[in-house]
Amino acid sequence: MNVLVFLGSVRDSTPPKPARLGLRVARAMLQQLGERYPQCHVGLVDPMDYELGALFKPHFAYSRSTAPSELTALAQRIEQADAYVMISPEYNHSMSPALAHLLNHFGSSLFSYKPSAIVSYSAGQWGGTRAAVAMRTFLSELGCLPISAMIHIPKAHEVLSDDGKVTHAAEAKRWADYFGRSFAQLMWWAEATQRQRALQDPHQMIQSFKRNPSQRNAP
Repeated sequence: MNVLVFLGSVRDSTPPKPARLGLRVARAMLQQLGERYPQCHVGLVDPMDYELGALFKPHFAYSRSTAPSELTALAQRIEQADAYVMISPEYNHSMSPALAHLLNHFGSSLFSYKPSAIVSYSAGQWGGTRAAVAMRTFLSELGCLPISAMIHIPKAHEVLSDDGKVTHAAEAKRWADYFGRSFAQLMWWAEATQRQRALQDPHQMIQSFKRNPSQRNAP
């Protein structure tokens, strides 16, 4: 079982402190998944590790021989994953533009027929909940249907230390149980969809369009 954790922030300046608050959240998710599911391979996708260029050109718009190698490598990781964890702060009551920009470089066929979990955070009291609600539509269109149990972390700079640990030991179990509820649901769906994809290729079943969008038009 492969799980990809997407960090949806490239902010490296203040305010608020710390500069990369999302990295604390990502580390917490990686630790929780690793501890609960040691049999799984859990990897991080950080948008700051990729040079996406000033002009938008998605990976699927290149010919195979000219596509940037780092985008091809990430496309392969996305395709091989069985589930996704999408982490985002809130920008103007919506998801991070950095996360949307990164995901938009890849076709929905890479994400389809797999589950996703939404994790939002903020330095304030709401924990990015409005961004999380908006992400449901975005992820559904990608085909990685979001599970119902979302994770919201308000005042994340107080809840988590730089290494992703819960700051106050007395609250660690409560937070772990909260995270675990979402991850249990995510892994249930991941195992179910993994088995079903092995039984039947969903792309062949629905005859996904490959050359022209008109292939999916109504008569």
